[in-house]
Amino acid sequence: MNFSRTGIAFDRAGPIGATPIVLLHAGVTDRRMWNNLWPDLTTRDVVRLDLRGHGDSVDRPAGLLSPVEDVLDVLAATGIERCHLVGVSFGAGVAVEVALSHPETVASLFLVAPGGSLITHETAQLETFDNAETAALEADDIDAAVEVNLAWWVDGPHREAGSTAPEIRSAVERMQRRAFELTSDWNEVDEDELDPPAWARLGDIEAPTLVLLGALDMDAIISSGKEVASRVRNARLVEWPDVAHLPPLEKPADFYRLLDGWLSEVD
Repeated sequence: MNFSRTGIAFDRAGPIGATPIVLLHAGVTDRRMWNNLWPDLTTRDVVRLDLRGHGDSVDRPAGLLSPVEDVLDVLAATGIERCHLVGVSFGAGVAVEVALSHPETVASLFLVAPGGSLITHETAQLETFDNAETAALEADDIDAAVEVNLAWWVDGPHREAGSTAPEIRSAVERMQRRAFELTSDWNEVDEDELDPPAWARLGDIEAPTLVLLGALDMDAIISSGKEVASRVRNARLVEWPDVAHLPPLEKPADFYRLLDGWLSEVD
């Protein structure tokens, strides 16, 4: 494990030479979400990092919370000038913001279950999740808040709560709990946001883009993913019928094959 100048934890492995891959995790996870894939991924030059407030990136931001600046800080620490960005959920939104604000650094985008700044509107499902999570956190019930996230983001709205493989639920439970505990006193921290927002500037993205959706995911994510695929000029959409919000965890072997084929194509 290494740390950037501003305290962002990251790992780098694999042979240096080809265009590196940079992995951005989902909001309910941290860089450990790539553990099962790491042996395969490290046949290439690959970096995974913890966005601030997740995993080992524990330092409260000095000013605005800026995931984009934290990614750029890791790129500076590793000497990477151009990379393939792979982002899941919230991480997909960060990847797009990096591509919009610093297009010269992004060779391609692989966006999995695009969320975060790419969600254009709040659906009834998303509102139900938000209300349940907010109620649990306001009651200082981290156990309940974690379970809400597991039910909506791991199991998904189309499967019974607790139906996903126990090892996946357990892994996400640890990562989400860690994030809640790290940021419990960050109420006054504001996030730096693009203006205009990322979802309004999708037509400005020039990097080749692959979007992966799971049919068992929340409707807001499916809608945002299809919006990205339709509005980014050089984009392709792949849909898997039997997964929810975290395809790399549910189907790691299939995910690696898709990623490997995509990188071979864009390289």
